[in-house]
Amino acid sequence: MAVNGAEGLKALGLSAVLLFALFILLTATVNLMMGSASAKWALMAPVFVPMFMLLGYSPELTQTAYRVGDSVTNIISPMLSYFALIIAFFQKYESRAGLGTVVAVMLPYSMTFLIGWSLMFGLWLGFGLPVGPGSPLFYSGVN
Repeated sequence: MAVNGAEGLKALGLSAVLLFALFILLTATVNLMMGSASAKWALMAPVFVPMFMLLGYSPELTQTAYRVGDSVTNIISPMLSYFALIIAFFQKYESRAGLGTVVAVMLPYSMTFLIGWSLMFGLWLGFGLPVGPGSPLFYSGVN
């Protein structure tokens, strides 16, 4: 799946910024249905890490994009393990609050973080800054 996906993505000729923006959106969407970050990574990493490696992107870069997408929709995901606690704290100030109230109030924040962190990720990628010490964004000789 990873090899075929890499070939398909290579044929599309997407820029790195657009490719990772789409990956961030996919991760944010999957986060709404699956609360555990580690379980989500365990499902997505075996496909996306080798797929992006075949395109010349480092695993560190892939995980950074994953963490951006995973974090921005936590507060609006009913699958989050702390969501019931969030509703309980919300009800302290608004007694009739429920799932819909929390999602409606937090959705603008979630989307603001999604846009803001995606832009910061795109700038980081655009400047070619390493993710960490000895962690380049790209593999040389691939592409």
